[in-house]
Formats: sequence, structure tokens, C-alpha cells
Amino acid sequence: MSKRILVVEDQPDNRQIIRDMLADTGYEISEAENGEAALAAIAKQRPDLILMDIQLPIMDGYAATRRIKADPSLRSIPVIAVTSYALSGEDKKAREAGCDDYVPKPYSPRQLLAKIRQYLS
Repeated sequence: MSKRILVVEDQPDNRQIIRDMLADTGYEISEAENGEAALAAIAKQRPDLILMDIQLPIMDGYAATRRIKADPSLRSIPVIAVTSYALSGEDKKAREAGCDDYVPKPYSPRQLLAKIRQYLS
């Protein structure tokens, strides 16, 4: 059975880049454009991993991650923050919100894929 990845990203171009990067991996990809849509998508079909942008409309990635990690039935889903917030201390802020890992944009596709495989192995 293939592993499911939820990509939470408001920019269509960035979602396309991730889709292209994961096209030949066999992972099943679903997408959400904001934190609220992500929570709805998770309720419908629980992913094995979440790639979470931080700067999102309606509900940002920090708030969505806090909600996910506060739910005992969802807490074990790894959340990787993938964000252009590359300021000093931003990775610490992401981890405090509950993110399991942090990848700053622009990222190396090889680096992001290695992180995904690390959590899905």
C-alpha cells in the first residue's frame, strides 16, 4: 500500500513543484491550500506525512500543526514545515508548534525527498 502525503501549500506553483518531485516515488499525494482545508483533508483521509507551509491564508501552518498535534489520534503523523520563513529561530518556532522537522525554501529536492523518506521508512 502506498504512503499518503498531504501537501499544504497556498501557491499553485509550489504545489506543482512538489507534485513533480514526487511523481515517480509511488507516494499518493493530496493537497490543501490552507490550514483549515488541511484539517478537513486529514479528517477525510489520514495521511502518513504532512508537508506544511507556514504562511497560509485562513489558518497558518503553525495553528494547523498545533491542532493536529493536540489530537491524540493524529499526533503521530509527522509534520515537516516547508517554508520561506528562513529567519533565525524560525526552525525553533516550527518545532514549538509541533512540527517534526523543518526545510527552508528554496530547498534542494534531494534534501526534501531524503527527509520524506526518513519519516516514511
